[in-house]
Amino acid sequence: MPKRLLLIGGNYAPEPTGIGKFNGEMIGWLVNNGYECTVITTYPYYPQWKVQEPYARKARWFRRETSHNGKLTVYRCPQYVPADPSGKKRMMMDVTFAMAAFAQLLRILPARKYDYVMSVVPSFHLGLLALLYKKLRGAEVLYHIQDLQIDAARDLNMIRSGKMINAMLKLEKYILRKSDYVSSISDGMIRQISGKLDRRIELFPNWADVDKFHPLPGRMALKEAFGFQPDHKVVLYSGAIGEKQGLESILHAAASLEDREDVQFVICGSGPYREKLHGKAIAMGLKRVHFLPLQPFEQFNRFLNMADLHLVIQKSGASDLVMPSKLTAILAVGGLSLVTANPGSSLHHVVEHYQLGIIVPAENQEALNAGIRKAVSEDHAGMRGNARSYAVEYLSIDKVMGRFEANVLKN
Repeated sequence: MPKRLLLIGGNYAPEPTGIGKFNGEMIGWLVNNGYECTVITTYPYYPQWKVQEPYARKARWFRRETSHNGKLTVYRCPQYVPADPSGKKRMMMDVTFAMAAFAQLLRILPARKYDYVMSVVPSFHLGLLALLYKKLRGAEVLYHIQDLQIDAARDLNMIRSGKMINAMLKLEKYILRKSDYVSSISDGMIRQISGKLDRRIELFPNWADVDKFHPLPGRMALKEAFGFQPDHKVVLYSGAIGEKQGLESILHAAASLEDREDVQFVICGSGPYREKLHGKAIAMGLKRVHFLPLQPFEQFNRFLNMADLHLVIQKSGASDLVMPSKLTAILAVGGLSLVTANPGSSLHHVVEHYQLGIIVPAENQEALNAGIRKAVSEDHAGMRGNARSYAVEYLSIDKVMGRFEANVLKN
């Protein structure tokens, strides 16, 4: 009889980036390797912060989807999605999904028991639903931490109430203590979690599809296909565009390179801050900063290969709390990345140790400007080769999921 796994998480396929992308690929791998899986999630909204078609008109109620000859069932739950997500609005969103997910969990309780129930952070309190299922049906709880949500909210001043932070940390500690397995995506985050509770934390890193994302020859021709000149140096930021990510630094970097007419900056993605950032670029008179929408998945490999430099912008308080998912695809295509991370963070250690890209201190505009100028002026073929080799060796989904299955799903 195949093993059965229930996933509870607010982000899932077909979201193209972030946690939803990884949740979808994880469940796809498990189903293709003999598991029966059920997902309690919501409707795809990220990174646009708006429910996407064809779901938009159906997102006010519950929906059931089945695929893979009945081996995969997805329950989509309604939730509040703020168009302009502040700290309080995100909390409201998390609460509405937790309530809807709780109702859906009650509906499926009488069905055949799951062997494992997995919750993915954020949101951290979804672990309570997993623990409830464990208490009622006896499944093992897998608590996977993609983002140290409470720590990030505190350190980035998204929640300023000390009492609220402390209450949330106590609740998190309870979930950590009661879960059967706790996992996270980087050594740095594992160190942070171990400081909260003395127990073994499994390393379960994000991966890259090294078959779909791979190096392509002919970067000059690819640039022309996307509207640039063959001799342009394309500096790309691709990902979510939020107010607290410090993306204004890209505009200031572009202003500092006004003497380099060949350097073109591309900001690609969606998010609540996109139009404001675009307006700032116009107000600054930046003629070589281009804003593009999210690229279709079928041409995303070509799009990433087109860039001469990829920007991975992290704020100083986040470089050990959030491992940027966009970096995995950049490494897979053998891209040259410029990463903002401070010494001592896991992100800094990995990039420096394996020589995967150029590192500059976080939130240091002069260092960012200088790093970009260096990157577009020198040859970095060695780093590109290192990036691809690292992705193949450590980030292949088959290797990552194979290790996770052997270490956690072994009973």
